[in-house]
Amino acid sequence: MSKRDYYEVLGVAKTAGTEDIKKAYRKLAIEFHPDKNPGDSNAEEKFKEATEAYEVLKDDQKRAQFDRFGHQAPGMGQGAGGFGFETFDLSEALRAFMRDFGGFGGFDDIFSGGMRGGRRRRTVNRGGNLEVKLPLTLEEIADGVTKKVRIRRWEPCDSCSGSGAREGSDPVTCQTCGGAGQVQQVSRSIFGQMVNVTTCPTCRGEGTVIADPCKTCSGTGRARSQTTLAVKVPPGVSNGNYITLQDEGNTGLRGGPAGDLIVFIEEKPHSNFSREGDDLLHIRPISFSRAVLGGTVDVPTIHGTARLKIPAKSKSGKTLRMRGEGLPHLNGFGRGDLLVELAIYIPEKLGSAEKRLLEEMEENEHFLPNDRSAEKYRKQRR
Repeated sequence: MSKRDYYEVLGVAKTAGTEDIKKAYRKLAIEFHPDKNPGDSNAEEKFKEATEAYEVLKDDQKRAQFDRFGHQAPGMGQGAGGFGFETFDLSEALRAFMRDFGGFGGFDDIFSGGMRGGRRRRTVNRGGNLEVKLPLTLEEIADGVTKKVRIRRWEPCDSCSGSGAREGSDPVTCQTCGGAGQVQQVSRSIFGQMVNVTTCPTCRGEGTVIADPCKTCSGTGRARSQTTLAVKVPPGVSNGNYITLQDEGNTGLRGGPAGDLIVFIEEKPHSNFSREGDDLLHIRPISFSRAVLGGTVDVPTIHGTARLKIPAKSKSGKTLRMRGEGLPHLNGFGRGDLLVELAIYIPEKLGSAEKRLLEEMEENEHFLPNDRSAEKYRKQRR
């Protein structure tokens, strides 16, 4: 999806000053904030888009780069560091908004009509992330797959709907901080008045307290539960890659947002192949006669078998490449190759007929090494 010009997003001129940019963003952020538009994905995208534009244009260096290069500027499109829209998620947008407009005289005033104690998005009680391992075969990695994982996590308590308060009651505004979640401590010194803002010790930053806690969850607002989730794995992943399922981790305390579920890819060993990046390596034993005379052999591929031409006079250890028979490139076009390493097979048991054949070869000068062949092998080893 192509991005809109940041100035167009905020509705300001390219000559706009920092204060104009801040005012324009604040207006849009209030209009499209998720707390004012619950469940509205379109409003959420507009909130993220406006926040991304604000983060770039309020910074003189980023703004200069954007004015010169547009969205192709260095650093754009790299998450929180570059504020690229594809990876700029809601939690980053909310943190950016709270940083400049939250706290005293900011966030509370916006959503409570100027009165402290309005209900606000709880970020202090964000739930923890969960991690799971997902074993995959090479065939699943080659084609991509959707797998189900079963996890145990904290979910909202059914009795209190996650609030932590007994049914029929609600959390009450913290009297210590007036619902702000923070308190000011003013001290005087020879250098003048010092103001220190800290997390409220009574509500621990939540802005509310539970006067009558839920008996089921003891006021935590959550309970243990087991659930099954579907994980869509793209083709070409590698051992150690991970997939993040946002908001599928543990639910936070008393309505706090959920953490993420991080799914780590674990590649199962394969009986026919080892992996080198997106290339597959297969060791193919061949007979001495096939190595000398050449010919064709069947070799396994990730999706079946294929015919491979063996050149005459092939030596043990020679590697042949089968183009496009490897694994697909992750998030891109094309595939790796299948590398077939030849290994000359030496039989472990011989009958009398086989021994006679070998004895006849031993008596034939064409099968005997000489000084020239010895020198040739020495050069190859240097």
